[in-house]
Amino acid sequence: MQNLRNSVRLIGRLGIDPEVKEFSEGKKLARISLATTDAYTDANGNKVEDTQWHNVVAWGKQADLVQSLLKKGQEVAIEGKLVSKTYTDKEGNKRFQTEIVMKEMLLFAKANNSANA
Repeated sequence: MQNLRNSVRLIGRLGIDPEVKEFSEGKKLARISLATTDAYTDANGNKVEDTQWHNVVAWGKQADLVQSLLKKGQEVAIEGKLVSKTYTDKEGNKRFQTEIVMKEMLLFAKANNSANA
């Protein structure tokens, strides 16, 4: 049960191609923006879609996989943990950021409409 203490699982689509940074000590960081969308019918019978955007980061070998396998628009499942940060921006304002540090990912294959598939 300990793994449930800080665990996040999401299925969504990438909003942008991965942004990858390499650091001098050989570490690699990949950032993606993942959109998840829920749909429901409101009290008036109208279909409403609610899209949430999630900041996801991957380090090391996970970053290598993200860089080589993921592209904008691709559907992916990720599992990771929430990490919250506080920092001060250039104007001196205190900012808060929450991101998901990826532990695992699962790629979804695109549907192939070919008769030979």
